[in-house]
Amino acid sequence: MFGAALLTSLAGGSGHAQEALTLQPSLKLQETLAPQQSKTAPVFLRGDRLWGRPDLETVVEGAAELRKADSVIRAERLEYDQTTDTARATGLVRINRLGNVYEGDLLELKIETFEGFFTAPRYQFLQNDAHGQADRADFLDASRTLVHNATYTTCRRLPGPDWMPDWVLRAHTISLDTEEDVGIATGAVLSFKGVPVLPVPAISFPLSDRRKSGLLPPTLGFDNLNGAEIGIPYYWNIAPNRDATLTPTLMTARGLDLGAEFRYLEPTHSGTVRANYMAGDALRGSDRWGLAYTHAGRLSTGLQAVGDIGINLNLNRVGDDNYWRDFTRTSPSLTQRLLPTDMTASWGRGALSTALRVLKWQTLQDATAPIVPPYDRAPQLSTRYAPPAVRAFEWSIDGDLTQFEADRMRTLQPNAQRAVATLQISRPWLAAAGFVTPRFQLHATSYQFDAPLSDGTRTASRVVPSMSLDSGLVFERDIRWGARDLVQTLEPRAFYVNTPYRDQRLLPNYDTAANDFNFATIYTENAFVGQDKLSDNNLLTLGLTTRLLDAQSGAQLARFGVAQRLRFDDQQVTLNPGVEPAAAGVSDVLLGASINLQDHWVLDATVQYNAKTDQSVRSTIGGRYSPGSYRVLNVAYRFQRNLSEQIDVSWQWPLNDLWGERGQDLAAGRGQGAGRYYSVGRMNYSLSEGRLVDSVLGVEYDAGCWLARAVLERVQTSTTSATQRLMFQLEFVGFTRLGFSPQKTLTQNISRYQNLRESGTNLSRFSHYD
Repeated sequence: MFGAALLTSLAGGSGHAQEALTLQPSLKLQETLAPQQSKTAPVFLRGDRLWGRPDLETVVEGAAELRKADSVIRAERLEYDQTTDTARATGLVRINRLGNVYEGDLLELKIETFEGFFTAPRYQFLQNDAHGQADRADFLDASRTLVHNATYTTCRRLPGPDWMPDWVLRAHTISLDTEEDVGIATGAVLSFKGVPVLPVPAISFPLSDRRKSGLLPPTLGFDNLNGAEIGIPYYWNIAPNRDATLTPTLMTARGLDLGAEFRYLEPTHSGTVRANYMAGDALRGSDRWGLAYTHAGRLSTGLQAVGDIGINLNLNRVGDDNYWRDFTRTSPSLTQRLLPTDMTASWGRGALSTALRVLKWQTLQDATAPIVPPYDRAPQLSTRYAPPAVRAFEWSIDGDLTQFEADRMRTLQPNAQRAVATLQISRPWLAAAGFVTPRFQLHATSYQFDAPLSDGTRTASRVVPSMSLDSGLVFERDIRWGARDLVQTLEPRAFYVNTPYRDQRLLPNYDTAANDFNFATIYTENAFVGQDKLSDNNLLTLGLTTRLLDAQSGAQLARFGVAQRLRFDDQQVTLNPGVEPAAAGVSDVLLGASINLQDHWVLDATVQYNAKTDQSVRSTIGGRYSPGSYRVLNVAYRFQRNLSEQIDVSWQWPLNDLWGERGQDLAAGRGQGAGRYYSVGRMNYSLSEGRLVDSVLGVEYDAGCWLARAVLERVQTSTTSATQRLMFQLEFVGFTRLGFSPQKTLTQNISRYQNLRESGTNLSRFSHYD
C-alpha cells in the first residue's frame, strides 16, 4: 500500500518507469485528439490508497481518480485492469468525457474504446446544457451512448426533492451520438407542465446547433384569407456547403402548397433557389406558382492576363397578377408588383471595367390601380475607364449602350436603342482645413427609335457640357461638456454648377426620375437620376454643418446641418411635359440633425422648409431608445404635404419592468422560475387617412428552458383590403419548436429586435474540465 495522494502513470500496458514528461507551451488547447494520440496517451491514477500488481491491475480507494486523454473518472473505489484496459468504479461515480458528464453508482468501462455500461446514471451534456437520468447507459463507443428508460430536458435543476422540470422527454431508449450531434428517442412522450403534449414512436433532436437532416418541427398559423396553415418542413443536409428544405403547407381555404429551398456555397459561386407550387387553388380556381433565384459568383477565363468574369443573377417570377396579394409571406422578392429578372456579367482589369446586363420585368397589374411597366434592358452594355490621377488630375470615360423594350400600348412611346458617353475631368485640392474640387463633364447621347417621334424623326442626339466647383472648410475647437472633452467642428460648404440648356422636350423617358431632395443630392450637378434628362442649371448651393466629436475616440455625438440652393436662372428642362419647372431664386431650406450623446439614445430629423409659405414641405423625425438587451423603442414621424402623414412605432420591451421586476433576463441561461414577459409590436398609422396601415402585435414569454410567442400581423394589400395572420410558437430550448415562428416578421418590422435565443458557438470541453 502506498501513501495518500500518490500519483502513478501507466501507458501502453507497461509498468516500467518512464522518462519525466515535459510540458510543451501551446496557445490553444486541443479539443479532440487523433486516434493514435488517444491510443498512446498515458493513464494517470491517484487516490488516498493505491495498490496492485505491475502490468496486471491497480486498485485505488478514497478520492480515486483516473485520467486519460479526454476522459476523467472519479469514484470512491476504482479498479483498473491493464490486460483488458477495463476500469470498474463504484461509489459516487462521475465520468467526464469531452465535457459530457455521467454520474451514478456503478461503472464498467474499457478506457481506450470507451465501451461499457453505467447503472442508474444521471447525465448532463456540454453543448446544450441538457440533462436527465436513466436506468442504465450503454457506451457503444467513444461517440455513441444508448440510455434505457431515460429522461431528457434542458430545464436547469433547482434544489428540492419535489422539483419537476417544466418540460421533459421520457423514452424507452434514447440514442445519443455526439459525433453527429443528434439524439434519437423511441417510445417517447414529450410532457409540458405535467401534461403529455406530443406522443411519438420515434423522434430525433439536435444535441447542438449543428445542422442535420430530418423533419423539422411542424408550423401552424391562421390567416383570414388562407385559413389555417399547417406546414411540415423536411431539412436535407446534402453536404457541408449544400442543403435543401422541402415544406408542404396545407392551407385549409386554398389547398396544398409545395415549397422548396435549395442553397449552395462553392469556392467561386453561391446561390439560393426558392420555389412554390399549388395545384388548383380553391379560391382562385387555378394553379399558383412562384420562383425566386439568386446567384453570385465568378467564371474563370483560364487566362491570367484576362482574369475572371463576375456573374450575378436575380430571377423572380410568379404565375399570376394576384400572387403578391395572396401569398404575402413567401420570398420577400415576390411580395411586390414589379418583379425583376436581372442577369449581369462583369469584368474589370486595372482602370478598365465593363458589364453586360439583361433586365426584364414582370409587372403584376391591378385593375383598380394600374401601373406603367418599366422598360426592359435587353441588353445593356456599359464600360468605364478611370486611370490613376495624372499630376493630380482625375479623369474618366463612361459608355453605355442599351436596348429599351416594353409594350408600346402601355408606355405610349417608341422603344429605342440609346448610346451614352460621359467624359469627366476634375482636379481636387485636399487639405485638413478644407477642399476645392473643380469638375468638368461632357455628356453625349444618341437615340435610334423603332417608331417616329411626334416630329417624324427616328433618331435624336444631344451633347451637354457641365461645369461645377465644390468647396468646403473645416474649423475645429475644443470644448468641454460637463466632464467630457469634445471637439466641435464648423464646416461651411459651397457648391456651384453651370449646365447650359438643351431642348429635350421630344426625348422619351426610359430610365430617368427626379432626384430626391436631401443632403446627399443637394450637392450634385443633375436634378435627375438616369440618362434621358440633363437639367440646365445655374445655381449655387450653400450649406453649413457642425459636429460634436468625442475627443478621445472621435465618435460622432451630434450633427446639425442646413443647406439651400440659390438658382440664378429658371430651370427649363422638366421630367415630363406639364411639370412646373424650378424658378429662379432660393429653394426650400433643408434642415437636418442627428444626436447620439448617450449610447442608448439616438435622434434623427430632416425637414424641408418653404420660407415663402412658412410651412414644411416634408419632414422625417425618428428616434430610438435602447437602454439594454431586449429593450428597444423606435418612433418615427413622416410627413409629405398633400400626400401622406404617418406615425410609425415599434418596440421590444420586458413587461416585467412595468411592475418593477428589473432582474436579469432569463435569456442568459435556462433557469426555471416565474419567467419574463416581453411585449413586441409595430404600429404604422396614417394620420391623413385616419386608419391603421400595417401592424404587428405580440407577446413573448421566456421561462428559461422554454419560450412561448404569440403574434398577430396585419398587412395592407390595397386601399380596401388587408391580410391578417395569427402566429403561435412554443419552443422547448435545445430540443424542438411547435407552431409557426414569428421571428422573421419581428425582425423585419422591429429595428434592433433581438431573438431571445441566439444561436451560440460551441463550448469548449475545457469549460467543464475537472
